[in-house]
Amino acid sequence: MKTATVKELRTELNNYSSKELVEICLRLSKFKKENKELLTYLLYEAHDEDSYIRSVKLEMDSQFEEVNRKSFFYIKKSIQKILRNLKKYIRYSQKKETQVELLIYFCQKLNEFKPSFKRNTILSNLYYRQINIIKKTVLKLHEDLQFDYGEELNELLNS
Repeated sequence: MKTATVKELRTELNNYSSKELVEICLRLSKFKKENKELLTYLLYEAHDEDSYIRSVKLEMDSQFEEVNRKSFFYIKKSIQKILRNLKKYIRYSQKKETQVELLIYFCQKLNEFKPSFKRNTILSNLYYRQINIIKKTVLKLHEDLQFDYGEELNELLNS
């Protein structure tokens, strides 16, 4: 996700009413370092969640390609960093569907990753924690979405 400049943010903020600005600022105050990224999401990407999800997936793809595969220590650190960034993007959205979709994609990428994460206890635990989070979140969604995501979840568990 490319962060907008302060000038671009200022221009976009001029288009909002004072009530909307108060809401944005209250939500913004919950974050520290990522304030500009959150504001960029709220102003430019919140209206098109599918595009946002695609951009996060593309970023995750490039991060998985850059993982140092020399030892499981480096792999573990890189995967944890990818997950940290992913959780940050999920917090920005605050939509359960986005959370489920991105976590499923993360788990799929981890399944495809070579060497296999199953050879490392920490990475296995990290993977199964994400699976449990997905299960809990799917239960909060609409029945149709529960069915669709449930099938994807079963594919993850059977792979």
